[in-house]
Amino acid sequence: MIKANFKDFKLSNELLKAISILNFNDLTKVQQQVIPLVLSQKDIIVKSQTGSGKTAAYAIPICELVDWEENKPQALVLTPTRELAIQVKEDIFNIGRFKRLKVAAIYGQSPFYDQKKELKQKTHIVVGTPGRIMDHLDKGTFDTSNIKYLVIDEADEMLNMGFVDQIETIIRHLSKHRVTMLLSATMPRDIENLCSKYMKDPIRIDVEDENKASDNICQERYNVKELDKINLLRDITMVENPDSCMIFCNTKLKVDEVYDEIKDFQYTSRKIHGGMEQRDRLKVMNDFKKGYFRYLVATDVAARGIDIDNITLVINYDIPEDKESYVHRIGRTGRIGKLGHAITFVTQNENRFLDDIQEYIGKDIPLKTKPSMEIVDNSKVEFEDKMNTRPKLKKQKGQSLAKKL
Repeated sequence: MIKANFKDFKLSNELLKAISILNFNDLTKVQQQVIPLVLSQKDIIVKSQTGSGKTAAYAIPICELVDWEENKPQALVLTPTRELAIQVKEDIFNIGRFKRLKVAAIYGQSPFYDQKKELKQKTHIVVGTPGRIMDHLDKGTFDTSNIKYLVIDEADEMLNMGFVDQIETIIRHLSKHRVTMLLSATMPRDIENLCSKYMKDPIRIDVEDENKASDNICQERYNVKELDKINLLRDITMVENPDSCMIFCNTKLKVDEVYDEIKDFQYTSRKIHGGMEQRDRLKVMNDFKKGYFRYLVATDVAARGIDIDNITLVINYDIPEDKESYVHRIGRTGRIGKLGHAITFVTQNENRFLDDIQEYIGKDIPLKTKPSMEIVDNSKVEFEDKMNTRPKLKKQKGQSLAKKL
């Protein structure tokens, strides 16, 4: 039976109050299915793309189930990156705030002593990256004896980053009498093996089709030679004149190249890729959220898990080589019911990637012709006016979680 709204789950008044303040209105498909199963203490495997509302889907029932009186941590959420750990911590805190839940974020490149001190105090839920969680387990500073709920978020990304062995070690520190939730955009064999080894009769939930190609994202493509890409990028950004734009490249070397080029255009911009320190990546993402610059050049490290609601344009400067990355990238725009715009550059030898993407999303991406010089010239004045003003992105009050991740 599909629930109509959050009140149908018989949640506590404290949670319903927080949900109301956060402006959670309509339940997403993944929330409809996951929340009652977790409340019933069932193991679940969720295959779901970014933007489906899965963070709230597991955070709401966990916040309902944990006992405030208990001082030891009762839930552990594993995330692949520091940025996602911080974001999930904030989201869980916002949901559990009127229940006065204590949530700790544990990740690398943050003082170990401060985390040790926090874990000694009353803590209900711990969100962390596998490496730093392992550090605390090795040193005996994280008491897992009362962990009843384990969430493995972005499991396929954990696999890509080589965390599976660490996850298995962490699981062996936990009681077998627990509820385990695994969430992933894809289900490679190693993830399936993890599920079969450590989960009890898990219920599978697949809401992939809901997010394969959002109807509220206008998708377009341009055929272009590699050497002509930067000029096309300049012309398109001038014509589109976005308030905020993510430009995706396939390699950190290409990110560096494109970033240097658009700096020469005097664009307010930053870059982010896996070769940067996590603290630097986090600062860039926070500044982008605050609207301190308009253009972010990125590899796929920024396409997964990090939530910014006001991106008006995504440009695939390099077409992604796998179809799922395409969905993750364009899912950065068109958030929370807004209209979004995604543009992809395709060179002659990349048509096989385009064919795979179009088959996967179930539609053709319309081919556009590059804007004429007249159109570009006519756009120049308005573009330069915006360039000369400090970018400010409107805040969407209370909508950090309604449809995310």
